Amino acid sequence: MKIFRKRFIPDEIVDISKDEVLHVDEDLLVTRWKAIKPRKDIKGGISFAFLKKGYKISKFYDHSGNFSYWYCDIINFEYDKDEDKYILIDLLVDVKMSPNGEPRILDLDELAYALENDIVDKNVAAAALKKLDALLSLIKSEEFPPAECSKYQY
Repeated sequence: MKIFRKRFIPDEIVDISKDEVLHVDEDLLVTRWKAIKPRKDIKGGISFAFLKKGYKISKFYDHSGNFSYWYCDIINFEYDKDEDKYILIDLLVDVKMSPNGEPRILDLDELAYALENDIVDKNVAAAALKKLDALLSLIKSEEFPPAECSKYQY
């Protein structure tokens, strides 16, 4: 299986196939990973890409293996069955959840910039905002994090 992360800002596609795949089905892709570039604040994490819902919820861990925070990306995905290849497309908007459960919406300015500069079209921007709304509703409910996120450990 091949897995790639596509970003609009910066314009890049990164091969993340070395991430350990813990689970995959048509709805969910779960991977365990280490930070691509060395960071002082995190060592790695586990990501839960809810493919049909359009968001990826990641548990970030520090260098001692302690949970640091949740980081949620709004995504689209493409799957090529012949190549068994996933492309997770970052739709720019993110939500960072502190351990106390306080959400912080990030990168709305990047989405606006991408829309203004024809990096994404209005349909992509609208889809990102709808998925963000659904994720925020989930966060406000008592169902966050989803049960799937407790099945795997770093």
